[in-house]
Amino acid sequence: MKTHAEMTLKEIVVAHTKATGVLPCIKLHERMDILPYAQAMYDGGARVIEITMTTPGALEAIEAVANAFHGRMWVAAGTVLDAATAREVILHGGHVIVNPAVIPDVITLANRYNVPVYSGAFTATEVLMAMQAGATMVKIFPAQLGGASYMTNLKMVYPEVNLIPSGGVTLGNAADFIRCGACAVSGARTFMNHEKIDAEGFGWITRQVTAFIDMIREAKQNRPQLP
Repeated sequence: MKTHAEMTLKEIVVAHTKATGVLPCIKLHERMDILPYAQAMYDGGARVIEITMTTPGALEAIEAVANAFHGRMWVAAGTVLDAATAREVILHGGHVIVNPAVIPDVITLANRYNVPVYSGAFTATEVLMAMQAGATMVKIFPAQLGGASYMTNLKMVYPEVNLIPSGGVTLGNAADFIRCGACAVSGARTFMNHEKIDAEGFGWITRQVTAFIDMIREAKQNRPQLP
């Protein structure tokens, strides 16, 4: 087994994404200190987290998290819609590029710099386009439209693809997505319920991440063989 020192960035990020089974996302509507949110996710067991580019000050936040958790947790930039933004993310220390759709220019640039890219897709055609363009993993978005069984449909024709459903994934259905073939799940609202955070503090995020990781670990142990 390779040590971290022997692994590429892609290998490290993919391994941690699969091991934890979660890619929790930080999405804020105003500029705030993101480190407490990141710390709460780390404390819950997350090792790869996402900060959306729609969050004010996202690049500075990505850089701050990457520096604060160097070698312990890896930070992805979400909702990256063009190659110029992807390059800025990489220059600010981002470790992963995530987008909601198949954007070949973004995938090409990420691969040029050997940075993993989790490309959004939904239909079977889009998944194939993402794979052919060189996506490291494929984020099925919005996952709630297809439901958990849709992962099985996709894995039946693309058994080698790593699927991360996002959009509408909850504690109530995350295990179903895993049992149907997903390797991890992602989301923002699931981990960023501001009413809960205001009432219970950042500990609510930690408990939420831990609950997902525990549930996903059990689901993977009891996953049936796909058709």
